[in-house]
Amino acid sequence: MDSPLDRTVKELGDGKVVQIESGETIFKLDSYGENPIVKPHDIGLTWHENGKLKIGAVFNGGAEIFQNKVILMPRCHQRYQKSNFFDEKWGIERYRLENYVSEIWPLASEDGVHFSRLQNVVIRGDGTDHQDFIYGIEDIRIVRYGQTYLLVGCGKINPPFKGDGNDDRIAIYSTNDFKEITYHGIIHDIESRNSIPFWENDAVYMLLRYPPSDGIFLDVLDAGLEQLLRPEKHRKKWQILYEKREKSRILKAGIYQHEKEKIGSGPPPIKTERGWLLIYHSVGEINLDVAKSYGLKKGIKRGYSISAAILDLDNPRDVLCRTKTPIYIPSKTYELYGDEVYQVDVPAVVFPTGIVVVKEKLFFYCGSADKYVILLTCNLNNLLDYLWGYCRV
Repeated sequence: MDSPLDRTVKELGDGKVVQIESGETIFKLDSYGENPIVKPHDIGLTWHENGKLKIGAVFNGGAEIFQNKVILMPRCHQRYQKSNFFDEKWGIERYRLENYVSEIWPLASEDGVHFSRLQNVVIRGDGTDHQDFIYGIEDIRIVRYGQTYLLVGCGKINPPFKGDGNDDRIAIYSTNDFKEITYHGIIHDIESRNSIPFWENDAVYMLLRYPPSDGIFLDVLDAGLEQLLRPEKHRKKWQILYEKREKSRILKAGIYQHEKEKIGSGPPPIKTERGWLLIYHSVGEINLDVAKSYGLKKGIKRGYSISAAILDLDNPRDVLCRTKTPIYIPSKTYELYGDEVYQVDVPAVVFPTGIVVVKEKLFFYCGSADKYVILLTCNLNNLLDYLWGYCRV
């Protein structure tokens, strides 16, 4: 008898290869028909302010399968303010959220689309459990290691958007059941977001994104798993890794229009026969040609989109394939600018953080407009075939 997750697989799209007006061939992930699958008011992220109902945010959750359920660990915001500012570097208006301390609320789902709180477990970054960082925990990725799950996120040592630009630290946790969670510490001297470990044989690799966010970096941890579980003991090793960072960049931003501002790792890489499948986010301008293929009438001046690459199995620093156009762009109301039904907090954002594989189907769990969780899907081999056929480096 099929499990609820197996039944969901049959309903989900396989992705598609299409040719756009310019003649270029692109790959498009499929969007689940009932997106967004997690909305703030679904899990009680609401409050009243001056007599008005305010709706919070739930987004950017790492994902993994545990006991035949999908576990999702999104960041959750309440009681924050929205503002905008002019980015002089890029000459555009940008949006941000202020005066909040984000938490992680683990969620669980038997079918991969309907989620609920997991026994009200909360990971706090407000000084309750430690003083390493006190302004929130963000964007945790889940990485399985045997029967243990590493939870690697971003700890804020300064208030969001009010720090000195040196605000983010790699924060490391672990769990065996997603109920009892152990905190291991932060990497004190290094600013990095979107930091993800993965391993092959005896090597423990680490994907990193250092400011000014002009690329994705990959290095080997000399002390292996211990360097993550006991980061303070290996502080000098982390510092050495940072000092040689220019030699560890594997993907550079600015090569393509949709990546001209920055790029960063998405979910943990997936090992396949053709190499490590790396999904990453890109920030830049999405041209009209690509936008039209999603039904839009104009391009996007600044948007977060999804890109992909294949890294060599034996030497992941060797990039074999890399998409020249996004495999998904913000195109729905709840991803773009919102309406009366769907408010958005930061427009034109789709941010991949979680991914699971069920019967060769990829479930991409992504943040949408810094407000919701959405599900995108494709067949794993369809995406690999496209990358190998059209995106060889």
